[in-house]
Amino acid sequence: MKVLVTGVAGFIGSHVALRLLARGDDVVGLDNLNDYYAVSLKEARLRRVENAACENPSGQFSFIKMDIADRSGTEQLFRDGKLDRVVHLAAQAGVRYSIENPHAYIDSNIVGFTNILEGCRHNKVDHLVYASSSSVYGANESLPFSVHDNIDHPLSLYAASKKANELMAHTYSHLYELPTTGLRFFTVYGPWGRPDMALFLFTRAILAGEPINVFNYGKHKRDFTYIDDIVEGIVRTLDSTANPNPHWDGKNPDPGTSAAPWRVYNIGNNNPVDLDDYIAAIEAALGMKAEKNLLPLQPGDVPDTFADVDALVEDVGYKPETDVRTGIARFVEWYKDYYHGEK
Repeated sequence: MKVLVTGVAGFIGSHVALRLLARGDDVVGLDNLNDYYAVSLKEARLRRVENAACENPSGQFSFIKMDIADRSGTEQLFRDGKLDRVVHLAAQAGVRYSIENPHAYIDSNIVGFTNILEGCRHNKVDHLVYASSSSVYGANESLPFSVHDNIDHPLSLYAASKKANELMAHTYSHLYELPTTGLRFFTVYGPWGRPDMALFLFTRAILAGEPINVFNYGKHKRDFTYIDDIVEGIVRTLDSTANPNPHWDGKNPDPGTSAAPWRVYNIGNNNPVDLDDYIAAIEAALGMKAEKNLLPLQPGDVPDTFADVDALVEDVGYKPETDVRTGIARFVEWYKDYYHGEK
């Protein structure tokens, strides 16, 4: 297949591109390489993908530097690309940043997503798989989070933009019979991760002998999901085109399926971990103890996440396999190698 991967220089996008290339797919990578965090890390991920493509001639790779909010550029990309499927991972990420800079989320997550939908619609793309987020569950306190739950109470603009993506995708699936699948990611971590995520921040601070900020006084539970398990779920989903639910009933509507070729899935580890245990695993991997600065819950954040992944297991055979201690050890090994002992 020829697959467009947006956000290809990102954490998840670069890993997905590597996986698709390894199995012989052609990948068109799109990224604007913005400075939300260190551009050098994004460039290093991109070089990794480019090198993999050179070493494996069965899969071709091309890169386009462009913002998905660029309507004319996106139209041309789809028109010229002759794409079979799309993995849309480009977005303005981060819950806290959405409180400070809401326009970035509208430009990327709403306007940009519209451009992707339009490109798929007008160019006969077989299947669009896109990134949603566990943050859509918002004020819902019923655990584990299920795709059959109501998600009408987001707690951040980032979460609201991801719910909007799911609704927009449903409209295109209904009106134009475009198969779309949204994946609600649960706290993805691992090598080549994002520097604004807790694992990165904690590792850097502990190595530097600095205190770590532990919000909600450490009383968090998170369904931490290792990057390899996320990629496996994305690729399996990409290969399993969304179909209508023949049993869907408009008088008793199921939020997780539709009479249109539309699906949403949780993609998590299905095993929430206490934040204190997560920090202990980092300490064990580093051989150092953390000094903790205990703080209240941050605005827009939720205390606990827990993914019900039954639907994804049933439909594509998804099975997360990496425990937190193993995943964190792999991250720490990568971190030390990448930063060469820098703090």
